[in-house]
Amino acid sequence: MEDMPTQELEDLRFIRYEAQDSIGYITLNRPEKRNALSAEMVTELKLAFEHAEDDAACKVIVLRAEGEVFCAGADLAYIQEMQGFGYTDNLADSTHLMQLFHQIYTLKKVVIGQVQGHALAGGCGLVTICDFAFAVPEAKFGYTEVKIGFLPAIVSVFLLRKVGEARTKQLLLTGDAVSAQMAQEFGLVNFLVPREELAANVYRFARRLCVENSGQSMESTKEMLARIPEMPLEDSLRYAARLNAEARGSDDCRRGIAAFLSKEKIVWDN
Repeated sequence: MEDMPTQELEDLRFIRYEAQDSIGYITLNRPEKRNALSAEMVTELKLAFEHAEDDAACKVIVLRAEGEVFCAGADLAYIQEMQGFGYTDNLADSTHLMQLFHQIYTLKKVVIGQVQGHALAGGCGLVTICDFAFAVPEAKFGYTEVKIGFLPAIVSVFLLRKVGEARTKQLLLTGDAVSAQMAQEFGLVNFLVPREELAANVYRFARRLCVENSGQSMESTKEMLARIPEMPLEDSLRYAARLNAEARGSDDCRRGIAAFLSKEKIVWDN
């Protein structure tokens, strides 16, 4: 391990963090509860992603899970506890989850989901906000909130951006779980990989991003793609032109162009 965890990371109960070969691994570590989300687990995820973003030993992040299920959504005991909440408590709890999703979506570093099992409700939301997702063919994906009288509100903001209105309506209004193949056809999942090859495929992909791509460029591209959809056309074009001009003056661009012109292969992770 290249990174020595802080005391806060060592004290995590439901999440593990480690960095190796420039890849930061954030692992959901509550397999006995199917990695179900609770307020405490959301807090720990926030801390882990905050650490990964600032970790010099981490260039790309992999979100993965222990056990047979990636994440089954909200914890049953926590759902029961929420029955006693008033509006103020519910808003605070909802904001807590919203902050996690926004944090991951706008993170400077690329986030890859390694989905080894079913991802439902809030668990499917975690997959939605990853930049890339690898999944095993037998995994199921679904936003099941409407089936229990709940609302898939927070994830809808990100899902609309990712797969469009028609597919978002199909997923959210039916609440049906879909196959990994359909999730891939919808654009929710990028790659389907046999279970025994999942970790190795994710590792190779993450390492390729580390070695072949400028971290500075990936960071700027992620920010650009997050901001452009909310801008009017002319504003987005001016914004893009400004980013283009700024990128030309960056150290990474100078280094990359120099290597290109001299026909040298550049290795960014060194």
